[in-house]
Amino acid sequence: MFPSATVRRALRLAVALSLAALAAPTGAHAQGCANTHVLPTRANLAAVRAAVLCLHNAERARHRLPPLRENPRLRRAAARHAEHMVDARFFDHTTPGGATMLDRIRRTGYTSGARAWSVGENIAWASGRLATAAQIERAWMRSAGHRANILQRSFREIGIGVEPGVPVRLSASQAGATYTTDFGFRR
Repeated sequence: MFPSATVRRALRLAVALSLAALAAPTGAHAQGCANTHVLPTRANLAAVRAAVLCLHNAERARHRLPPLRENPRLRRAAARHAEHMVDARFFDHTTPGGATMLDRIRRTGYTSGARAWSVGENIAWASGRLATAAQIERAWMRSAGHRANILQRSFREIGIGVEPGVPVRLSASQAGATYTTDFGFRR
């Protein structure tokens, strides 16, 4: 899990992740996963979410970890958060109203009735060619905290939210996307 960060620090992180993705060579980890290099649009969000899941599971397989399964409740939390960040122009794990990742996930009922549970979240945004699933995955894997969530052995489920648009003002010619992945385990 990540602690709340100031918007300024979060924006610096997004820029750093974007720069790391730009400098990253295209790797073999995207092989075998479809649609990893398409720019997210309203028409292809399901394909982009599937690409993120495939890339995450390819990384996990390389580390001999069990694959993540999609969970509709985690997906709802992730999708709503990605959309909210774009609409309200903020980039953080905590909303401007003070709702945390845990608050958002609990509202979906994901933790209800569980004896034990664990959750985590990754967020990212990028514009242009850096907004593809492959580039976001590269950036996350080059960030210790994001990588730790993707490779957390206890996580078994994931919800992926991808929203066309970014949480900052860009020129009209700079399309982009905002990503949220909510990870979980419960029993």
